[in-house]
Order: sequence, then C-alpha cells, then structure tokens
Amino acid sequence: MTAFSRPGDCRETPVQRMVKTYTTPMSNGFLGYDSSLMLDVVVSALVLVVPVIIYSLYLVKIRKNFALHAAIQTTLSVVLLIVVVAFEVDMRMHGGWQNIVNKNPDAPRLVGEALAQVRTMLLVHLVFAVSTPLIWTTTLVLAWRRFANPPQPGSHSRLHKTLGWISTIDLVLTSVTGLAFYYVAFMR
Repeated sequence: MTAFSRPGDCRETPVQRMVKTYTTPMSNGFLGYDSSLMLDVVVSALVLVVPVIIYSLYLVKIRKNFALHAAIQTTLSVVLLIVVVAFEVDMRMHGGWQNIVNKNPDAPRLVGEALAQVRTMLLVHLVFAVSTPLIWTTTLVLAWRRFANPPQPGSHSRLHKTLGWISTIDLVLTSVTGLAFYYVAFMR
C-alpha cells in the first residue's frame, strides 16, 4: 500500500499512474510505432529538414535573398541542435537505443539477424549524423565571420558554396539514413 491508495486496494490509482508517467523517460512515441517520444520528434525533424533546406537554397540561388537564407540556416541549426540534445538525453534515460527498440527485455521485438540489421543501419546513419554538425558548424561559423552584415556575395562565396553543398548532401544523407534506421527498427 502507498500513500496514494486505499487500504486493501492493490490497483494503481490515477495519481500513481500520473507520477509514473512523468518520472519515466519519454517512452511512447506519437507516430504509431513502439518508439520513444523524442525518437519520433527526431524522425519528424528529419522529414521536415530537407524541404526547409531546399527552400533555403531556392532563396539564395534563385531569389538572391541572402539574408533570409542566412536566417533560415541559423534558425534550422539551432532548432536541430536543441532537438538532438533532447534526443540524446532521452536516449541516455532509456539506457541506449537497444532499450528503445526492445522495450520489454522479457519479450524483445528484435533479436539475432534483425537486431544486427538495425545496428548496421544505425552505424551507417551515425557516419552522417556525426559529420553533419561538424561540417555545417564550420560552414555557418565561417559565413558569420567572413560575410558582411547583411550578407552579400564576396571573396568567401566560393568556399561557402562548396561547404554549403557538402553540408546539404551530408544533411540529406543523415535524414535518409535516419529514416531508414527508424523503418528497420520500428516499422517492418
């Protein structure tokens, strides 16, 4: 018996359920699969980031709107940094990715070859997920330091364009491999 239950009552009370819900890691996703809340937030971000990047490239290449391009890139990088940090904290609270994939250790969803495929997909994803923030941060910091305010083409433009395309390709590959990981881990 706890302070929240009545004598002789072994059922969980609404208060106990609420306390348990808010003191455990964010264990339930919203996309309809057995993932975590933050994993579903990251997957949603992976889907949304590519169209935002394409729009940002359209603004700079076609519309020549350098200021809005810079603002979108900066905002996107900050938002993604916050999402990824929250995701990493949630991942640690769960005890690692395998505990999210196999929430019930007595009846794991993925074992053997299926779990090995998920692990391989995660390793491929991590190649891009680790390199993207490094390249993108370099691209942004150099742009902030070397472009005028408001941003205009200049001597740094050629290097920025190269770094920008490398960052874009890396970010798209991060998104594609992250979605592939989610698919093999939770959807099939």
